[in-house]
Amino acid sequence: MKKQELGIYIHIPFCKQKCYYCDFISYTNQYNKIPKYIESMEQEIEEFDFSNYQLTSIYIGGGTPSYMDSRYIGQILDKIHEKIDFNEIEITIEVNPGTVTKQKLEEYKKDGINRLSIGLQSTNNRILKELGRIHTYEEFLNTYHLAEEVGFKNINIDLMLGLPGQTIQDLKESLNKIIKLNPNHISIYSLIIEEGTKIAEQLKEGKIELPEEEQERRMYWYIKDTLELNGYYHYEISNFSKRGKESKHNLNCWNQEQYIGFGVAAHSYINNVRFSNITSIEEYIKNIKENHKEKNIKIEEQQTLKDKKNEFMMLGFRKIEGVDIAKFKERFVESPIFLYREKLNKLVNQGLIEIDLNHIKLTNKGLDLANLVFEEFI
Repeated sequence: MKKQELGIYIHIPFCKQKCYYCDFISYTNQYNKIPKYIESMEQEIEEFDFSNYQLTSIYIGGGTPSYMDSRYIGQILDKIHEKIDFNEIEITIEVNPGTVTKQKLEEYKKDGINRLSIGLQSTNNRILKELGRIHTYEEFLNTYHLAEEVGFKNINIDLMLGLPGQTIQDLKESLNKIIKLNPNHISIYSLIIEEGTKIAEQLKEGKIELPEEEQERRMYWYIKDTLELNGYYHYEISNFSKRGKESKHNLNCWNQEQYIGFGVAAHSYINNVRFSNITSIEEYIKNIKENHKEKNIKIEEQQTLKDKKNEFMMLGFRKIEGVDIAKFKERFVESPIFLYREKLNKLVNQGLIEIDLNHIKLTNKGLDLANLVFEEFI
């Protein structure tokens, strides 16, 4: 029997300091919980049945995975290796300047990690401070050069746009500096104001101002045009890469492939079911210790065939090449052109999508108004 492809996501919820815009499940001042947490995660991995799967990627995210002692990362990967063989797959770890050393990077490399994702966000130190980042641009540069020195060739850099006080000139300077470093992958994210974050409070109190929406879109298009002129392939709304260096982990998600998440708040998609782990570290550890791992799981969605088709369309529109018509037919038998003819006609008439022989994809206008397209398939 042919084995199913599977990605793994590992969630490390520990941080040195919470960024002002962050609403991810992450915790500061919890360093003492790390050993028990890793032990519990190893147990969770031990109890998962990998026998029918072939691994395609491993992604270690957070939080700030590089905040922990690197030996814990090695323990996690060793445990996975005990359960299932994997060779030459993409293994990514998120690292933040200010939490990573040359020794940590060397140990990551020795443990088989072959891709780094470095959180930068901006090269402007004033903006970094106002975001609650713990590092300067100079510390980022040091981290990047150390990674190159250690031998990492596949590196992603995260940048953000639409930040408080950010101008087009700020963005141009950040982009020019990053392009000179010549990373294989660049992720660009718009700031989203989430309730309960420090930046949301500052906005309510009038302490900060965000760029106008029109200015934010100009920033996005400047980034897109500049990166494409410099040899980067725009393959997903927020992601650019050198050809062949697209993130395997992210593409798996957008192609509706299966993945299993380990750790607090980790999300999974297995056998048409989306589920996640609970967000409390204490409960997560307690449930595993008491052999009640089922108490850690929250079912988010049990997909029907209709749900799966709609989601395939929505995720497909995140990719710049769009929804692959042949792959939709292969997976669901029906043609998406016929199945969604009314929605697609409406979106074509609105100038938000275009259809060719192989793909249904967003237009330039659709890139700016992608949420209107997504809403049609929710």
